[in-house]
Amino acid sequence: MAIGHVNGIGRAPEWHRAATPMNLRPVPAVSQPLDAGALVRSARAVIATEAIAIRELEPRVDAAFVAACSIILACSGRVVVSGMGKSGHIARKIAATLASTGTPAFFVHPGEASHGDLGMITGPDVVLALSNSGETEELLTILPLIKRQGNALIAMTGRPDSSLARQADLHLDVSVSSEACPLGLAPTASTTAALVMGDALAVALLEARGFTAEDFALSHPAGSLGRRLLLRIEDVMHRGAGVPVVGAEASLMEALLEMGRKGLGMTAIVDAQQQLLGVFTDGDLRRALDDPGVDPRQARVRDLMTRHPKTIGPERLAAEAAQMMETHKIHALLVTDADGRLAGALNIHDLLRARVV
Repeated sequence: MAIGHVNGIGRAPEWHRAATPMNLRPVPAVSQPLDAGALVRSARAVIATEAIAIRELEPRVDAAFVAACSIILACSGRVVVSGMGKSGHIARKIAATLASTGTPAFFVHPGEASHGDLGMITGPDVVLALSNSGETEELLTILPLIKRQGNALIAMTGRPDSSLARQADLHLDVSVSSEACPLGLAPTASTTAALVMGDALAVALLEARGFTAEDFALSHPAGSLGRRLLLRIEDVMHRGAGVPVVGAEASLMEALLEMGRKGLGMTAIVDAQQQLLGVFTDGDLRRALDDPGVDPRQARVRDLMTRHPKTIGPERLAAEAAQMMETHKIHALLVTDADGRLAGALNIHDLLRARVV
């Protein structure tokens, strides 16, 4: 008996009909084995079509593009990005990219704009409107109000002769030769072209502003990049009583006891003014025990320590400490101030806990 037939009658079972919304058509079943070659050819054709669409954008980065950048750079407000449907999804992403790269921006839904959200757009703002056809009704409805308010309007469309393009102060042409969809219906290459043009705007503005990696991290403090670019040594180092330290006249046994208490695998050796003289590590201990000329009961740590150890300042980035440890094959660092006095200590575990590495 075929699945979905009841008593041989071609009728779906009650449970199936009850669970299927009446306004949804069933998904056609695949009646033949999948043709892997056809799937690959189809996917590659899409990629090739969209690659052509992107290449066609290059000559359109012209005086209009420069003028658009100039308007946005001179803007004392924000960039308000708007679009409907698939263009709306691209508009949201462009707004997010602008905002995270130094250009204050947000998305406004054009349909909601005509029902009150237009109040989110203030006089100093620049409006960036996306529509492949350039005839999106919801955008055209709010254009007179935007123009009356005096907002600069930049349009990004696939039709330079469209209503939106003609009414804009500047038009960025993102037209494509063809969509990647074989039916020529689903926005595919056109949305890719708009997205790439938006990225081009964002990056050009980023560079024009001198936007740095640290600036980027300030708007991404919770991410791994934020931690690497914002977290400093002073934020993760041990300080005060948590720093392993002994004087130069300390015995080897005293140094070992201090290392055991503080658990960093090392101890600093300082003079009376807290000037760093050296460091004694697990490696120094192994070398001392391998030396037949060293009596562990009589040895002084000043004779066994490593002089001129690697150090780092408290104001340096924690990521720099990780890089130093990797470069020099060490697992801990002493922190000194500008005058060479001991200020703190940290090891690789501190960096791991801070998720810097």
